[in-house]
Amino acid sequence: MAIHYSEDPAVQPDGITSTRAPSSDPSVGELVGEISEDLSRLVRSEIELAKTEIKQETAKAGKAAGMLAGSGYAGHLVLLLGSLAAIFGLAHVVDLAWAALIVTAFWALVGAILFVTGRKRLRAVRVPERTSESLKEDARWVRNPTS
Repeated sequence: MAIHYSEDPAVQPDGITSTRAPSSDPSVGELVGEISEDLSRLVRSEIELAKTEIKQETAKAGKAAGMLAGSGYAGHLVLLLGSLAAIFGLAHVVDLAWAALIVTAFWALVGAILFVTGRKRLRAVRVPERTSESLKEDARWVRNPTS
């Protein structure tokens, strides 16, 4: 992780102007203060990255859950129309029953497609990978800041 400073010592990398007067030989306290400011800025940026990634993954999970709910509704229609088809089939044994069976088969197909698609999308939801990789990189840098 490289931090680049402006030629003007009062201007920080993120554009914030420091209130400290520039000195040719900073004290240990000033160095510790700068390090703590840098770490604070780093933590804030990591939190923002995590928020963004979590929001994206939550949206994906919501869409997948909606498809699974649609699959449940289609399953309910299969049961309802299948029951009606059985009733009509037993009562009349005519074309009306076959029509009800065709509609039931259609809803079974719709339910299966929604279920398979929703399950596939739900499995595609991941843990925020960029944030975890960035945190690992930061940890490596803190352990060995010269490399």
